[in-house]
Amino acid sequence: MTTGEFILSIDVGTQSIKAMIFDLLGKMHFKQQVPFEPYHSPKPGWAEQDPVLFWRTLCCACTQLWKTSNLPKDAIAGMALTTQRNTCVAVDREGQPLLPAIVWPDQRKTHNLQPVRGPWKWIFNLLGQNETINYFRTEAEANWIAVHKPDIWQRIHKLLLLSGYLTYKLTGRFVDSTGCQVGYLPFDYKRFRWAASWSWKWRCLPTVLEMLPELTPPGSILGHITSDAAAQTGIAKGLPVIAAAADKACEVIGSGAMESSIGCLSYGTTATINVTHKCYVEPIKLLPPYPSAIPGRYTVEAQIYRGFWMVSWFKNEFGYPEKMQAGRQGITPETLFESFLEDVPPCSMGLMLQPYWTPGVKFPGPEAKGAIIGFGDVHTRAHLYRAILEGLAYALREGKERIEKRGKIPITSLRVSGGGSQSRAACQLTADVFGLATVRPHIYETAGLGAAIDAAVGLNFFSDFKSAIKSMTHIGEVYDPNPTVHRLYDEFYREVYQKMYKLLKPLYKKIRSITGYPE
Repeated sequence: MTTGEFILSIDVGTQSIKAMIFDLLGKMHFKQQVPFEPYHSPKPGWAEQDPVLFWRTLCCACTQLWKTSNLPKDAIAGMALTTQRNTCVAVDREGQPLLPAIVWPDQRKTHNLQPVRGPWKWIFNLLGQNETINYFRTEAEANWIAVHKPDIWQRIHKLLLLSGYLTYKLTGRFVDSTGCQVGYLPFDYKRFRWAASWSWKWRCLPTVLEMLPELTPPGSILGHITSDAAAQTGIAKGLPVIAAAADKACEVIGSGAMESSIGCLSYGTTATINVTHKCYVEPIKLLPPYPSAIPGRYTVEAQIYRGFWMVSWFKNEFGYPEKMQAGRQGITPETLFESFLEDVPPCSMGLMLQPYWTPGVKFPGPEAKGAIIGFGDVHTRAHLYRAILEGLAYALREGKERIEKRGKIPITSLRVSGGGSQSRAACQLTADVFGLATVRPHIYETAGLGAAIDAAVGLNFFSDFKSAIKSMTHIGEVYDPNPTVHRLYDEFYREVYQKMYKLLKPLYKKIRSITGYPE
């Protein structure tokens, strides 16, 4: 590579910020990762963070990167940013935060809102979508701020996602990528722009168009690094900042999953299966596909909200002996947990887990709860650990089949990324549950690579995304399904897992009516 052919990519996750330098072959040359506390919970269910902490951590990651990198500043041709989704930041005219960022795991709700009136009320009734619309309204951060912090609401100049806030800090402009717009906002997911003035979304939210940032598609220039940002980050002043997309969308193209026949599994805090589509395909009625990191395309997604958070939950609640043993042996607890998967047979000797630790709006339903059935005296914590991974894989397979049915295109191969993809046993388990070849990309940092691909196209190093993805993504390990194990999983999935929710749903509703949880 020659001078000026490297790309700076910044990935703002839930627990850390990573600054990486990629070349045009998709090789990561340098990386610095700075952890931070994900959020504070001043009240049960709340998740807040000081927006300035994100910026300071980004600056720290960048300055550390320059200390370890031997590249001259002029070797960097441009940069791109990808962030966690649906984290909301409200700022004044000077871009100063007016209250803590509301981070995506936040569960606060706004109840007793005035009902939607006029024609939309009758349309919602006719379509039977009142519960979905009410969920949108109660979950929207804008409604909560307007109701509970009316004095602050009056002072808001811009209501931004985290991507928009950090873009402002880098460029001094209130602008964001269309690929980052995943949240409770008046965004038109079909046309990649703010919703038309007649849209129902404006009736459900207190926002006005002037409160929202300018939007531009992935691969376009958002702005350039300001003098102030250069001084704080060490990034060269005037460096172009190229629009990328949200972290899940960047993971998809960073995994090489551009075609609709390739499913991209993200084994992160939230577990998802995503497929890139040229057409607008709602995975569930009235729930839109999200913007792709490729302009004009859609990322059709099925989501398990708590996902691989469940693995962390298991380790925290049941993994104390392994933590102690790992400390004595000088190894990571993950090494011992990995051996759990090797010691327990497929189907966990009849233990079946339904991973709805946090309910969904439409699927499986707002009343849903997690469940584990099939316990016997032979079961240990190791069986439970494997059952968690199997339950997540079953749920994602169900999402795959739903996407195939809605999109009319079969998924014939899989890519895996996210923290869980580092487990070879988990990757093999995935291949066996789905019955499909499962590919782990050549690099773990697929979100950062996806952002770098957006930048490479935006900087005209490639004429289109197809050639960029071909050059910058590569296949790593391939896991082929074991036919015998797949037949066992397939029967367990169809005869037990797929019937489980329907049978338990009446009980979930009873639990909800008696306890009030979930709301």
